[in-house]
Amino acid sequence: MMSKNEIGRTEAYMFDLNELKTYREGNRLEAKKALGRDGQGELPRSVWETVSAFANTAGGVIVLGVSERRDDDSFVVHGIPKAEKVLDDCWNAALSEDKLSARFMKDADATVETVEGKDIVVIRVPWVDRYTRPVYIDNSIFGGTFRRTHTGDHQCKREEVLSMLRDSDTSSQDAAIAESARVEFINRETVAAYRRRFDQRNEGHVWGKADDETFLTDIGALRVDENGELRPTRAGLLMFGEDRWITYEFPHYFLDYRQQTSFDERWQDRVVSQGGDWTGNLYDFYFRVYSLMRQALKTPFRLEGILRVDDTPAHKALREALANCLTNASFSERRGIVCLWTENALVLKNPGDFRMDLEQALKGGISDPRNANLLKMFSFIDIGERAGSGIPSIVRNWTASGYERPRWEEEFGPDRTTLVLRLAQSANEREARDETGDKSRRQGPATNGKNIRQAGVMDSKRQRSTARTNGKAPAIRTGDKRMENQLKILALARDTGSITTVDVADSLGLGASWSRELLQDLVRKGKLAALGANRNRTYRLVGSEGQGEGASDA
Repeated sequence: MMSKNEIGRTEAYMFDLNELKTYREGNRLEAKKALGRDGQGELPRSVWETVSAFANTAGGVIVLGVSERRDDDSFVVHGIPKAEKVLDDCWNAALSEDKLSARFMKDADATVETVEGKDIVVIRVPWVDRYTRPVYIDNSIFGGTFRRTHTGDHQCKREEVLSMLRDSDTSSQDAAIAESARVEFINRETVAAYRRRFDQRNEGHVWGKADDETFLTDIGALRVDENGELRPTRAGLLMFGEDRWITYEFPHYFLDYRQQTSFDERWQDRVVSQGGDWTGNLYDFYFRVYSLMRQALKTPFRLEGILRVDDTPAHKALREALANCLTNASFSERRGIVCLWTENALVLKNPGDFRMDLEQALKGGISDPRNANLLKMFSFIDIGERAGSGIPSIVRNWTASGYERPRWEEEFGPDRTTLVLRLAQSANEREARDETGDKSRRQGPATNGKNIRQAGVMDSKRQRSTARTNGKAPAIRTGDKRMENQLKILALARDTGSITTVDVADSLGLGASWSRELLQDLVRKGKLAALGANRNRTYRLVGSEGQGEGASDA
C-alpha cells in the first residue's frame, strides 16, 4: 500500500535549512551526496525519479551535497565544490522535453545555498495539479512515472498512471452514457423515493410535474445516445440502478458499511451493496448508512416550540462527509467505498486520491468534484455543497460540536482517500497522542506514514515520545488508552491469526502512525512477531501459527 505525506501539499517550501541536521529523509525530503566520481559534484540520474515522484504526490525538497548516516539517519553536510555547475545541469535537464514531461518549476525552485560554510543545491519540487499529471521522465509515461512513499520513490503501476490520466480529463467522470446500461436498469422505487424528497424541497418546481424519463433527463440521469435512444448516464446508473447492473459498467463497484463499536464481535451491523436484499445503489446506500451512523452522535435535548430538534452541526458535517465520499469516489479503481463506525470514530473511505490541494480546499471557494453530476443530483435534495464549501463545512460543523478536527489520509497503489471523524476528545486520548503519536525526528517537511491531513495543523516539527524518554517506550499504566488499544490489538490478532497496520487502523479507528507505533511496541515487548517487510508486513501472536486471515478493506 502506497501512501502520502502527513501535511498539506502547499507546505513543500516550509523547510528550514538552518535546522537541516534535525530533519530526516521522508515522504517530502530526499538527500543525495551528489559528489560524482571526481568529488567535485555531479547531478545524480536518480534525482529525476524523485522529481517525478514529488510532483505526482505532494511536492518535496531534494538536497544535494548531503547524505544520511547509517547508524542514526542524521544528515551529514558534504558540500559540492562545483555547485553552480550542478545547478546549471539541473536546469538544462528540467527545461528539456526529453527529460521531464512538463515544465512546472520556477527560478526560485532550484538554488545554491550555503550550510556550515559549504555549498549545496536545494531543489524544491512543487505539487503539480491534476491537469498536468502524470509527470514522467525520459518520454516514458508508463515506465517513467513515479510517486513518493515513506520508503522512497515508487515506480507507478499501469493502473496508477491510468488513474492520473482519467483525473486529468476536464470533463466529469460520470457524465458519459453508461455503455452497458439501458433505461430498464433504473430502479423505479429509488426514483420514486428521490422524487418525493425533491418535491418536498422544491415545491412547485416545473420538473416535479414531468414523467420519470423527462425528470431523469432533466437532472442528468438519462441522455439520448447517438442513435436517438434514451440511456442512463454513468451518474444515473450509480444513483438509481441496481448492483447487478452497476457492476457491468463498474466491475470494482462495492459499497460496504460496518459497525464495530464493541471489540467482542467482528461487527454489530453490516450493509453491503451485493447483499441482494436491496438495490445496492448510491442513493439508497446514503440514507441507510446515514440513519445508522447518526446514532453515534451526541444529540442534546432541545425544543423549538413543542417539537424536539435533534439535528446538530455534527449531523450536518456527517451528511456532507458522506455525500463527499460518494461523489468523489473513482469507481474505476479496484477498491470500493467503505464506511466504518468504530468505538472511537466514524471513518469514510473512497477509491481515488484527493483531486486538489487540501489547504486550498479548506479555504473553500473552489469546487472540483470527481463526479459532478452525482453531486448535482444530491444537491437537488439539499445534500452536499456545490460551491466549493463542502470541506470547510465539514471541519466547521464537526469541531463546533466539540469533536476533534477531521483528518484526511491518502494512499496510493491503489489510490484511496480516508476521512476520519473522531467521536471523542478525552484527556486520555490527548495524553496518548502526545506520548506516542509524533515522530522522534523531523521527516523533512513531512513525516512517514499515510497522508494524515489534520485541518489547520502543521506538525512537521513535533517531537515524539522517544525524544523525551531517552529512547525507551513510555510505560503502560493501568487505565491508559495506550494499554487499552494494545489489548484490543492482541485480541484482534488472536481472533484473526494475522493482522496488518491497516487492520488495526480500521478496527480501532486510529491513524496509521499511531497503529504502527502500537504494533511495533508490542513486537518490542515480545507479544507480537513481525513477518515480512514494508507493505507486506503482518503481525502474529508470539508462538502462534496463525488461525485465519487478517481482515482487509473492500
